[in-house]
Amino acid sequence: MTETPPSSAHRRLMEATPPAQKTPLREPRFNLTRDVVLHSRTRLQLDECLARLRFHTKIYQDWGFAAVDPMGMTAILNFYGPPGTGKTLCAEALAGQLGLPFMALGIAELESKFMGDTAKNIQATFEQARQTGALLFFDEADTLLGKRLSSVTQGVDNEVNAMRSTLLIELERFEGIVVFATNFAKNYDEAFRSRIGYHVEFCLPDLGARQQLWERFLVEQIPLAEPREALIESASQRSDGLSGREIRTCMRLALPKSLLAAEQHGLLPCLRAEHVHAAIDEVLASHHQVSTPPSNRTHSEQDVARAKSLLGLQ
Repeated sequence: MTETPPSSAHRRLMEATPPAQKTPLREPRFNLTRDVVLHSRTRLQLDECLARLRFHTKIYQDWGFAAVDPMGMTAILNFYGPPGTGKTLCAEALAGQLGLPFMALGIAELESKFMGDTAKNIQATFEQARQTGALLFFDEADTLLGKRLSSVTQGVDNEVNAMRSTLLIELERFEGIVVFATNFAKNYDEAFRSRIGYHVEFCLPDLGARQQLWERFLVEQIPLAEPREALIESASQRSDGLSGREIRTCMRLALPKSLLAAEQHGLLPCLRAEHVHAAIDEVLASHHQVSTPPSNRTHSEQDVARAKSLLGLQ
């Protein structure tokens, strides 16, 4: 049977399609011991993940578990929870704790305006991680791991499903560590959810975690009007419901308040509890005053928009 030669338009498209670009690697800037403050429950889940990695040889070789779990060389983790709770930081810190290069990807690193190239980019990414031994981190993973789309054009539907099939295959083949992060874990397709070994919930910080966060953000060089421990205690109590990112935002707001007040009243600049408390109240108020308006679009329409964005079709 004679093959039909490709059309000139097809040849031009193939020639115009750029090769998959390598994802930048970096040495991790953080580790879990020094740089990460977490809710106690989240910390326990992470400790169990680390135990599986540290004791891999004993579990799979000495105890023979590899005979019934041939996929045991792959560790797939899912970090889920509200924004600002440390998912991305923790993924990089996990790489730092394990002494691995860190490879972080979002939609922008995978999407392509060329049909079929998003799947190729995924293949290239896993191959690069395989060669370098990097920890592979996917942010906004609900876009990649979402449920099958409906009410979309055939071309987009096929492209998205091809991309997700490629990701499933690469996860099956990969021998390393993959971390997904999302604010919307309930959107995951069951085929992906069942392949994830650890689902780690990132909660808003409890009182103990908030105390550690305030201790960290109230750096030693900042002059204080009140005893340090008293300020940490009052701020920790008052900031219930804030994420770690929002607690840092409180400090960003409080420090200019202290300098402005000192300038206006001719005082030596120092941070007072009233500045910190006012900043906390502002951030808490923003939860009610500044919020995303409810969408009028259906979930299906939202899925279509996210898929088109991923594929560079809008």
